[in-house]
Amino acid sequence: MVTQAEKEYMDFQEKVKRTVYVYDLSPKVTKPVLKTAFGQFGNVTNIHFIPNYTDLRNIPQSALVEMETAKQAECIIAELTEYAFMMSGMPRPVRVSAAQAEMFADHPAKPGRRIQCQWVDPNDPDFEQAKKLKELAKKHRAEASFLLQAQLEEQENLAKQQGETLRVNYKKYELIDNLISDSTLSRIAGRMKLRLTDD
Repeated sequence: MVTQAEKEYMDFQEKVKRTVYVYDLSPKVTKPVLKTAFGQFGNVTNIHFIPNYTDLRNIPQSALVEMETAKQAECIIAELTEYAFMMSGMPRPVRVSAAQAEMFADHPAKPGRRIQCQWVDPNDPDFEQAKKLKELAKKHRAEASFLLQAQLEEQENLAKQQGETLRVNYKKYELIDNLISDSTLSRIAGRMKLRLTDD
């Protein structure tokens, strides 16, 4: 007979299969933006932003998007792996992959498994190892923060370049539009022996 804990764990595993992990998100992306974007593939039932614990600004860089069915989630992963998907006007495409159980804050304990935590005493033989792990975690946090800042600056520069290119192209089209007046068209048509008609 299946216990309540086992049933909860099985339900959770089904939820994981219905969920897509979305990363490389712009800080401007909100739940309504994600719901609209992924609503093209099916019914979005839940969205959870994963906090960025490695940076003090706590910019959400990734999210878990739960769909109504596992098939919808699979379709999203297949589609967006093959084709770039832009969101909120950012110059880089959003990335997706299948969600993993460890990504969920509400991850239930596996039935029959116990995890114990305890403070490590300075006299404990593992104390030095724990201290090294703590220092390594601090180092990784600083590196991740630096890389995130560099990535954001790169994206801002790319967005500025794209904006400038758009502005220049608009000016070109505006100039061409101003040059091609009715009289100019008539002269060009006369030289090419063409007849202008109003349609």
